[in-house]
Amino acid sequence: MRRAVKSPLALTIALAVVLLVGISVWLLTDPKTTRADALRTGGLAGGAIVALYALWLNDRRRKVEEGRQEIERQRHDLESRRAERDLERVADERFAKAVELLGDDADQVRVGALHALAGLARNRPSYRQTVLDVLCSYLRRPFTHEAKGAEVEQERVVRQTAQRLISDLLPARDDASGEAYNLDLTGATLAYFSIAHRKVGEVTLRYAKLHESNAFHDMVAEGPLWMTEAEVHGLLRMYDSQLGKGWFGGIRFSAKADFRRTEFTGPVTFRGSVFSEEALFEGTTFGESLSLHRTKFDDYVDLRITAIPSSLELYQTLVRPDREHELPDGLELQRQPNGDVRIVAARPA
Repeated sequence: MRRAVKSPLALTIALAVVLLVGISVWLLTDPKTTRADALRTGGLAGGAIVALYALWLNDRRRKVEEGRQEIERQRHDLESRRAERDLERVADERFAKAVELLGDDADQVRVGALHALAGLARNRPSYRQTVLDVLCSYLRRPFTHEAKGAEVEQERVVRQTAQRLISDLLPARDDASGEAYNLDLTGATLAYFSIAHRKVGEVTLRYAKLHESNAFHDMVAEGPLWMTEAEVHGLLRMYDSQLGKGWFGGIRFSAKADFRRTEFTGPVTFRGSVFSEEALFEGTTFGESLSLHRTKFDDYVDLRITAIPSSLELYQTLVRPDREHELPDGLELQRQPNGDVRIVAARPA
């Protein structure tokens, strides 16, 4: 490096001296040029050479510095990637260990494992859907809500923890930047489950068993909601929500079902469902289609929806004969010869 620098420097000095002497001597051949002018001009020429060398040297140093900075940046990127891989490895190990602990006999260990999974999901959003899938999977484990005993109560506490953590991991309803995560609760046994005021993607509750009171109100579901053949043994609160497709076929609602002011943008069906208690639909919007095929209302029904959808399926839609019911314009009650009362389209005046 020193030789490479000294050699150009020596050549530059030699060339500057040669130009100083050569130009000065050449100018002195002109009688009109004074010695001072000749030396000044020669000095300027030699100085220009030195200045050019200085510029070249500065550019060389700049390139060396840029190269050093690029090497430093690459080294930093490599270290960052290594650190990220280490974090991923640690996260994978934590995830695997927590999932393994969900099978532990001690309920406090299972609760700790659930919290560990939730903490991982909060710190690393890429794990959030996976963790939600695991929490839902835990709730799909066989469980008899009506059973009694110490072990049952301990398991109930673990399941309540899983339900609460699912809600905590979902973004708020009004969080525009929050990702809409899917929940697969097929066949799950739930009690006091709540995703109220949350935003979700697709929610699957096929063959689920819902006990006590369950809250789906004031929420936004960007995907469809599937509840086909579910068993709803407790209060169902699904009012003031925004939903797409709703599949509620084959359900027996054993307690009050509240759908007031909810907006469905996709097709909705209650085909073959039975409402044993009050069914409230006041202000509900069915934007695409509604099927009440063989739907039965065994108690009071308030069907004052915002408007009758373009596609409305009524066939053997029965109501309790001895109760007063609320219907929208365009629908009316019709008594059958066998004493049944059903909902039909109103006859033109």
